Amino acid sequence: MTPTADESLHVTATDRSIELITTAAQAAADRLAHDIIAYDVSDVLSITDAFLLASAPNDRQVKSIVDEIEERLQKELGAKPVRREGDRDARWILLDYVDIVIHVQHSEERVFYALERLWKDCPEIALPEDALKTCGKAEEHAQLHGVTEGEQS
Repeated sequence: MTPTADESLHVTATDRSIELITTAAQAAADRLAHDIIAYDVSDVLSITDAFLLASAPNDRQVKSIVDEIEERLQKELGAKPVRREGDRDARWILLDYVDIVIHVQHSEERVFYALERLWKDCPEIALPEDALKTCGKAEEHAQLHGVTEGEQS
């Protein structure tokens, strides 16, 4: 019997990376991030173990999500990012913790750059229930507010 895609993919990221990802995902969910997902990239990249992706419909919320993630990782796990990029425009902010890299993007950038396409062959990391509930929120938000793809701000 051939294994399914899910069965053939297993997480090899370190326990510390999983802990950081889980805490960051919960923090993002608490700030109402959309479409939170995490990938174990440890088998394909030597520079980091995992990526966390999240999005928001406006720049202010992107910044709020990033601030909450940074505060929570510092307070709960004593982790500080070695680099934070993208603050000026707050359209795509990257937090680099070495073990993990967090991308919080404006919904438009999320659609345009489609990072999920790049990492779809990597195993997904299990996330807290609150984070899982965010899947599809960007599309739901756009429909509720009568915004079509490419018009969100």
